[in-house]
Amino acid sequence: MTAATFNAALVQMRSGLDPQANLDSAVKLIGEAKARGADYVQTPEMTNILALQHEHLFAAIAPEETDASLATFRELARKLALHLHIGSLAIRVSAEKAVNRSLLIDPKGEIVARYDKIHMFDVDLANGESYRESRNYRPGDFGVVADLPWGRLGLTICYDLRFPALYRGLAEAGASFLAIPAAFTKQTGEAHWHVLQRARAIENGCFIFAAAQGGRHENGRDTFGHSLIVDPWGRILAEGDTEPGIVMATIDPAAITAARGRIPSLQHGRRFEIIEPMAEPVHLRSVKNPT
Repeated sequence: MTAATFNAALVQMRSGLDPQANLDSAVKLIGEAKARGADYVQTPEMTNILALQHEHLFAAIAPEETDASLATFRELARKLALHLHIGSLAIRVSAEKAVNRSLLIDPKGEIVARYDKIHMFDVDLANGESYRESRNYRPGDFGVVADLPWGRLGLTICYDLRFPALYRGLAEAGASFLAIPAAFTKQTGEAHWHVLQRARAIENGCFIFAAAQGGRHENGRDTFGHSLIVDPWGRILAEGDTEPGIVMATIDPAAITAARGRIPSLQHGRRFEIIEPMAEPVHLRSVKNPT
């Protein structure tokens, strides 16, 4: 590995209803990733708990300053001298609301970036599954970029994937890498996960790091898994299945320059307005030229 490259690892999980059990699983897998040479490690969305019922969720979560999982992850990043990206934690911000928060921790154990998921997953699926993320979570208002030693990272979470303007904004803000930790449903993942991840990579000339939840969870939910690392040309460099484990690839930032040089769409983007056609046609009256 040259100085210009680095090893990125994704931790695929199957989070349940017990935050301590989820923490133990994450710590073990992060340690394995470091032992295999990882420089940057990302965990999936809802690393600390995957719970839909309000009562169960709020009985288990805490504000950021007292969250036991976060304290452990900060110490672990410091101990392992690792850039540790916790894909998201459910963090209590009031008696009735939480945030779905992604946290980037540096090798000193300091939190260097926080991102609250902007787009809430409020959908009814064809198989009868129904989700109302906005019932428990308050959406964020800001896109976030943070500097890594190898380039700038844009932070997003799961359902954000379906809103390409967010990713173009992050790329225009200098992001070379796009983080998309997720707990994609099995149904939507089978249909759209790969094509959307590859599209976000291609249209922005960025690497994609997407750690995922996978399999049948304790609360009965099925998630798609298939954690992905995608290069700026849309090629899949590494992929998981549905089982907990580690997905790794060596990342060469020079691939970003190469891809953007071949298709310089970031340089060609133009701002524009959308207009509606006039309700009635304009009739031009013939005017005789003066003599």
